[in-house]
Amino acid sequence: MESRKTYTYDEVYRASLEYFDGDQLAANVWANKYALKDSFGNIYEKSPADMHRRIAAEIARIEHNYPNPMSEDEVFALLDHFRYIVPAGSPMTGIGNDFQVASLSNCFVIGLDGPSDSYGAIIRIDEEQVQLMKRRGGVGHDLSHIRPKGSPVKNSALTSTGIVPFMERYSNSTREVAQEGRRGALMLSVSIKHPDAESFIDAKMTEGKVTGANVSVKITDEFMNAAINGQKFVQQYPINSSNPLMSKEIDAASLWKKIVHNAWKSAEPGVLFWDTILRESVPDCYADLGYETISTNPCGEIPLCPYDSCRLLAINLYSYVEAPFTKQAHFNYDKFRQHVRYAQRIMDDIIDLELEKIRLIQEKIESDPESEEVKQSERHLWEKIYTKTSQGRRTGVGITAEGDMLAALGLTYGTPEATYFSSDIHKIVATEAYRSSVNMAKERGAFTVYDATREQNNPFVNRLKSVDPALYDDMVHYGRRNIACLTIAPTGTTSLMTQTTSGIEPVFMPVYRRRRKVNPNDENVHVDFVDDTGDSFEEYIVYHPKFLTWMKVNGLDTDRKYTQEEIDELVARSPYYKATANDVDWMEKVKMQGAIQKWVDHSISVTINLPNDVSEELVGQLYVEAWKCGCKGCTVYRDGSRDGVLISTKKDKKADDKKCDCPPPLVTEVRPKSLECDVVRFQNNKEKWVAFVGLLDGYPYEIFTGVLDDEDGIALPKTVVKGHIIKNTDDAGNRRYDFEFEKRGG
Repeated sequence: MESRKTYTYDEVYRASLEYFDGDQLAANVWANKYALKDSFGNIYEKSPADMHRRIAAEIARIEHNYPNPMSEDEVFALLDHFRYIVPAGSPMTGIGNDFQVASLSNCFVIGLDGPSDSYGAIIRIDEEQVQLMKRRGGVGHDLSHIRPKGSPVKNSALTSTGIVPFMERYSNSTREVAQEGRRGALMLSVSIKHPDAESFIDAKMTEGKVTGANVSVKITDEFMNAAINGQKFVQQYPINSSNPLMSKEIDAASLWKKIVHNAWKSAEPGVLFWDTILRESVPDCYADLGYETISTNPCGEIPLCPYDSCRLLAINLYSYVEAPFTKQAHFNYDKFRQHVRYAQRIMDDIIDLELEKIRLIQEKIESDPESEEVKQSERHLWEKIYTKTSQGRRTGVGITAEGDMLAALGLTYGTPEATYFSSDIHKIVATEAYRSSVNMAKERGAFTVYDATREQNNPFVNRLKSVDPALYDDMVHYGRRNIACLTIAPTGTTSLMTQTTSGIEPVFMPVYRRRRKVNPNDENVHVDFVDDTGDSFEEYIVYHPKFLTWMKVNGLDTDRKYTQEEIDELVARSPYYKATANDVDWMEKVKMQGAIQKWVDHSISVTINLPNDVSEELVGQLYVEAWKCGCKGCTVYRDGSRDGVLISTKKDKKADDKKCDCPPPLVTEVRPKSLECDVVRFQNNKEKWVAFVGLLDGYPYEIFTGVLDDEDGIALPKTVVKGHIIKNTDDAGNRRYDFEFEKRGG
């Protein structure tokens, strides 16, 4: 076998840094996550140009199986520099990759046919979840089939433990699966109609519980109306039975208040407006043929039926703005329409590539040394996935850089004018993607179970019909290649490589600070900060890439070191002013999501970022508005409800605790001389221990632990529950910590 050229990491990083025009974060992400490598650490691609050539060659190979094929160079031109079409992580990593036997699908949903409330069925789902995660996929499944706590069972327990213990099981399994530096991703959902729904909603409020899963509750229109109008609501099991084994009446408003409180407190659970999802779903027109939607992928943008999967791709909206950030800025509609059609075509090609990957996975299973008994479960899982993939040919064409597109056109994210423009863009995505799918049906054949009569009352299909009757007539006549086509995903790391805002979101922060450690004795070093240990740091400003473009267009010096006041003035002059994740009009953002959702046949992953001091009532109002305006789901993040990683250029504490998907910058604070502390007693391997938890602004800052020994170790009366940790130095200048304690009640 001919040996392939390999590169050192330094060679790859330097080439990538040049490719990304000096963007260290983008170069790091690509070199570490996406450069082609084998299990021994050998790297076979020097820059993203090599990766895009690999992907283009494979797409072109599939294209030549059909009429009017695109060439490799045509595909490469669409991918190059992440300018127009950007495959998501799994396709980008897996296409043309002979070193891994892995799926190209970003997400799966699983769920056994028929009754699945036995231990055997629950464990089977656990096994299938792990088998999929080891092939790189994120997984979602619903728990509404599990009988409620206290239900009679015919085993030694006599009564069921309910849903929550199995949430922990599935969560732990997720944390155990390695995915080349990624942890497995899991979505657990349950219907609000289930008697254990409240326990499900509360499960993650206990620290350290269900940490390996996102959780969302499936909310019905009936429940929402009952909650808003102060009415009772009936929960039952089975949830859709006309003759349930168990039912109970609850106060809907109280449970709704708990959902809102928990979301305000911890950003979970997410809510899925389930009746809207089912009503709008095109695949659910084929529910009786196995396409009934039961849950979503981990980020919520792809509701799926059991054993279906989806591959994702994003179109970089910013690249269609001509003369960005000028008075002459305009959107290139003709190029955009053409590229949306190409994107849908590439997505269909990726389905063929995925079917090849599944066959390789099946061959790997057959060649494994395990017994037939062990192989059978995994073999059957991939047979089911292959069938759903080949029959429905589901795709996930989406977008990224919505926030940058609007800013480049001089529109302010979160205003009615911007929402109107965005809605129009997504209408084009919908019509052109479906047009491409119909054209492919003419050349390649329609998806297996297509039936126009089944879809004639679907709201989404009728929306397309109303704006493009000729497209609808062609679809009825020729069929459609793909059962569903569209989504909007978070595009976390891929947006770092497009160097744009992610998905549908606004810019998180146009400017922020980072710190790097320096040697104060080196020449030309500027020390801005010295930490408690004496290490020196230089502070530097990081600009959002397109904010930097705005500065250059306006003749501003991008190399100069600006003061905080000057940075504030720059941001105020820019189109990003009052249009960041934390200061957009929250209600307008919800309305924007609802307006765009009408043109997305799957769903949208979007987060409403809120300041720390917002009320629970506001969160409830946003959720209600999301339901009313047609959103399929809603997630809020209140600043400080989870640990943040980015810091503002401003010095105030509130602005320092920001949340972003970017890797954390190096941040060091000066420790206060005195900290309040909590005293926590616990048992460690049958020994009694004590921990002193130093608190800063009410949150743990540092922890000291030791054995609780009344004879020669740490001895504290049981009444000691709090105190202070005081930093001192002894006569020799060594650092020392003293503890002053108060007894319960002072």
